[in-house]
Amino acid sequence: MPDFSAADGDALVERLEVIEGQPLAERAEAYAQLHESLQARLEGSDRRGGN
Repeated sequence: MPDFSAADGDALVERLEVIEGQPLAERAEAYAQLHESLQARLEGSDRRGGN
């Protein structure tokens, strides 16, 4: 599993709060972008051998 700090968690919560404040159509796109970002980060750690 990748190493995530408390700051990473705080940043994610802040990002989610911003997304939740957006109109529905924008919120959907923001969640899709967040998903892609998190997926790339997790897959990148797999390629580097992080478990």
